[in-house]
Amino acid sequence: PTQDMKTALPTIGIRPTIDGRRLGVRESLEDQTMNMAKAAAALIEANIRHASGEPVKCVIADTCIGGPAEAAACADKFQKEGVGITLTVTPCWCYGSETMDMDPLTIKGVWGFNGTERPGAVYLASVLATHAQKGLPAFGIYGHEVQDRDQVTEIPEDVKEKLLRFGRAAIAAATMKGKSYLQIGSMCMGIGGSIIDPAFMEEYLGMRVESIDEVEILRRMEEGIYDHEEYERALAWTKEHCKEGRDDNPDFVKFNREQKDKQWEFTIKMYCIIKDLMKGNKNLPPQFDEEMLGHNAIAGGFQGQRQWTDFYPNCDFAEAMLNTSFDWNGAREPYVLATENDVLNGLGMMFMKLLTNRPQIFADVRTYWSPEAVKKATGYDLEGVAKDAGGFIHLINSGAACLDACGEAKDENGNAVLKQWWDVTEADQKAIMEATTWNPADNGYFRGGGFSSRFVTKAEMPATMIRLNLVKGLGPMLQIAEGWTV
Repeated sequence: PTQDMKTALPTIGIRPTIDGRRLGVRESLEDQTMNMAKAAAALIEANIRHASGEPVKCVIADTCIGGPAEAAACADKFQKEGVGITLTVTPCWCYGSETMDMDPLTIKGVWGFNGTERPGAVYLASVLATHAQKGLPAFGIYGHEVQDRDQVTEIPEDVKEKLLRFGRAAIAAATMKGKSYLQIGSMCMGIGGSIIDPAFMEEYLGMRVESIDEVEILRRMEEGIYDHEEYERALAWTKEHCKEGRDDNPDFVKFNREQKDKQWEFTIKMYCIIKDLMKGNKNLPPQFDEEMLGHNAIAGGFQGQRQWTDFYPNCDFAEAMLNTSFDWNGAREPYVLATENDVLNGLGMMFMKLLTNRPQIFADVRTYWSPEAVKKATGYDLEGVAKDAGGFIHLINSGAACLDACGEAKDENGNAVLKQWWDVTEADQKAIMEATTWNPADNGYFRGGGFSSRFVTKAEMPATMIRLNLVKGLGPMLQIAEGWTV
């Protein structure tokens, strides 16, 4: 990871619980129970990474947990190890409230083994009810098929999927906790999604809201509060790799070459400064110790329209490049920066990035095109996926779509894919940049100029669309749609 400010990564603690009765009962279950914990830990560590690239670490309790004394010893160990997530596993009946995780701050899951010899299913149902009764929610995991008791290390595919879903979701939730959403500016053009709700952020997500005025970017430019060495490298890289596209502005509002060059310099500084505002940068000029720290932001948004964009170059370059999985420093963890400070879209992007470790696309849903409408407008009969689906929806936006969305990165079979950032090669980066042009902004919308990324996605890729809404009297609601991007 290239970020300067680092915080401890969340760890998963595995809690093997057991029937506490001695003189034959517990003794017969010790190896089976501990092996179940080891199998779960091995699965998670082999398949889940943090967004920063490091593998997720699991810690197993020193002993099986048959009662409150061993539960307390486990909690003590987990506190020392920085555990924020617990997974309780068992093949048998255990004493629910005596063995459960009672820490209100941990994220909890329970896996009950589906076997006939011992009632793991009974413990699962009992302890989940106890969790609910005590207001300590837990995620329940249970296999579809009955297994023999000696199969505890042979995790069925459906259980693997449930364990990994819990692990990814729990790591995402734990990673958000204590981090900031940084709004640069405030509400944009009456967009409800950019009306930030601190209570929701703090009480529901465990995050804090940081808010600064857009003028801070101008102050840092004028006072030289940015990484000058990185800026020069960024400027040279941009001149070499960012191709300007066509300028569709009429002559009476078209900027000349000198003005466009100044806008490039301005927008590259915006990138550097916004990155520093979010994550901090130890390479700022030495007298700016406060600015070196940043705002510990895991996501952010830039208001832009209209007061900024009526006068200064827009933020499209910074938004697109920050959300992309690489820049002039090579492959690196993508940031989350929402166009128009649409915090609800920004949070949706943050959820998906943390769950998938892939860069995110910010886009508006503009138009639904039925086969009939396409035929009427173009004379073309839809084929393939669009025909089978009964048409398509048009997504477009001038801001924060990651450049990876052009589909030029390919997997080992030649299929277009949005890769996890650590798999993005130099060849991928080159192909993505060659497929992208940076077109001068529409000066009717953006009077201050700037440049917007433009590419054609000549590929089919599976896509998940997500939108977070806040509904008065109800609370947060997610809309999720799965489909194909073409």
